[in-house]
Formats: sequence, C-alpha cells, structure tokens
Amino acid sequence: MGAGDRRLTSHERRAGRPWDASYRDGPAPWEISGPQPVVVELAGRGAFGGAVLDAGCGSGENALYVAALGVAVLGVDVAETAIDAARRKAAERGVEAEFVVGDALHLERLGRTFETILDSALFHTFDASEQAAYAGSLARAARPGAMLYVVSFSGEGPEPVPHAVSQDDLMTAFSAGWTVVSIEPRRLETRIHDNGASAWLATIRRD
Repeated sequence: MGAGDRRLTSHERRAGRPWDASYRDGPAPWEISGPQPVVVELAGRGAFGGAVLDAGCGSGENALYVAALGVAVLGVDVAETAIDAARRKAAERGVEAEFVVGDALHLERLGRTFETILDSALFHTFDASEQAAYAGSLARAARPGAMLYVVSFSGEGPEPVPHAVSQDDLMTAFSAGWTVVSIEPRRLETRIHDNGASAWLATIRRD
C-alpha cells in the first residue's frame, strides 16, 4: 500500500516536490510541537471513540495525543519520512498507536473502517476534484454513523494562508453520503503564524 504508484496531488504539482520532501527538510510548516489545540478541544468533548483514523497524520502528534487517552488510533500519511517519525515518537513515549504509509484518496486499501475520523489540515491541500474524490475515499473508510472532524484553513482572518477553503467548499465536497452537522471558526497553529491562522472546524456525520 505504498505511495509509489500514485498520481501527485495538485499541491505537490504546484510545489514541484512530493509531500515527503516537506519532512526530509526539517519540521514542516504545519508541524507543531504537540497536538493542535482544536484536537485537544475535541478530545475534551469526548469526540474520539471507537476505532479512530487520523488521515494525513504527519509525524503523529494529534494521533499520539488521542492514543494516549486509551483510544485505538491508526495514523495514515503518504509521506514515509513522516510515518517513520511518528513510529519513533510512539516508541519513545510508550504510546500504543499504529502508523502506516497510505494514500488518503484511496483509504479503501486499508481494508478497515472507522467510527471516528480526524483530518487536521489535509482537506484544504486538495483542489475541488480531489476534494470530491477524498470525500468518497473517507466514505469508504467510515462506518455508518461515523463522525468526521475536518480542520482546514478558512482565509477568514487577516493573515495569509495557503489553500483557503470556504464553507461552500466543505458543503459541496460532503454533499453525498454525509451530513454536515456544523462548520465553526477556529484557529490552526503553524510554525509560520504567531497566533495561528483562521480555520474551519467541520463536524460531519456519515449517513
């Protein structure tokens, strides 16, 4: 289930390099030294239950935080360097979490389904056609009634953000097979924004 035969995403084509390069060159701009505050908030609300998938998990900080609460978590990322780092962190911290290299546009290849799915800063990296394909991929990995939490740049604040998405983008992508429960403003922490960047937290239920 490696990523060698996949088509590069729109982000990778624009950047001129694969996702893995972002991690080989040092901490990626979206990698902070801990979980995203919005993930901590969700965990405090008891949002993560059953089998949990962290799609686009990066080096694993969000997945490791949730797993440390005693929840079964699988982190998936297309970047092998990020997955290697996540596995090292899990071993060093003594946290039971599983990490695999995989393509978020083909989550059916996992051969598993989940009751909760987290997307922290992945959805907004896709263009419109990829967003639709991604929603379908997530649907194939979600059990009926599963909850999906999508955190994405909104562009609603004064700070510049890459790949900003609108509420309409989220509603359109998840218009079939999903029910968008809510879309709320939040902040997404990065290494390049002093006080985080404007973001959406979308709560979405699998039909």
